Amino acid sequence: MSAIIDLRRRIQSVRNSQQITQAMKTVATSGYRRAQRQVVARRPFWHTFPELVISLTRELNLAEHPYLQVRPEKRLLVVVITSDKGLCGAFNSNLLNMAAGFLGEKEKNSQITIIPIGKKAVNFSRNFSWPVAASYSDGVEKKITAISQSLGQYFDYEFTRQNIDAIYLLYNEFRSVVAPRLTVTRLLPLAADLSGRQVERLEPIWEQEASTIINYLLKFYLKIQLEHVLFESQAAEQAARMMAMENASRNAEEIISDLVLLLNKMRQAAITKELLEIQTTVEALQ
Repeated sequence: MSAIIDLRRRIQSVRNSQQITQAMKTVATSGYRRAQRQVVARRPFWHTFPELVISLTRELNLAEHPYLQVRPEKRLLVVVITSDKGLCGAFNSNLLNMAAGFLGEKEKNSQITIIPIGKKAVNFSRNFSWPVAASYSDGVEKKITAISQSLGQYFDYEFTRQNIDAIYLLYNEFRSVVAPRLTVTRLLPLAADLSGRQVERLEPIWEQEASTIINYLLKFYLKIQLEHVLFESQAAEQAARMMAMENASRNAEEIISDLVLLLNKMRQAAITKELLEIQTTVEALQ
């Protein structure tokens, strides 16, 4: 009898866990739909703005602009973007494994400084000796604009003064609900990302001095691309958490089914045993 009671308690425990995972799935679904709308609506601008900027710089023959200068990568700044929270499957572990391999390869020939964004990335950075220029955690999704503005100014200062030779971004890009795409993007120098593309030639009419406008657009480019990767990572995180909670709920349902079947078998065995004992007692009394 004690085994049946323990089994019933276990079934109730699994059901309670299933209710929690279903509630978390509902919350993640809401966050995913909101993040997906933001990403889908802004992607056309995010993807075309760099081409617009490089087209304007070529039109003005600004090849000497600091953002366009390709130097040997002796000093690298790498931004690793993860989530603050867990319960999102392999979202963080896959990215951090890729980051460890990428940084390990780059440090053979370069001096590396990292900027972790998200608690998981901050904890990851503590396991290595790479210097940390800055770190962001605790509610990153609510501070995307502020983080982009702050890092954009920092990148502009460090890169234009040649304190760093290249800036890389490591993040999960949202592609589908099933799985995100691990992405490594070189943010600066700009020419390294766009030199191979076919860019349409523009003939702009400048209302102010052209170099002033270009300088503003290039700095705006840093902020926009940082917002891009942060929003992409947020959408991928919500999708991964939604799928993880759905799988957890489905697994809980399967466990409950197996436990209920086992419980019924044990109850049937106990009833059969009691009937046999009654029958044996009756025959003995006769």
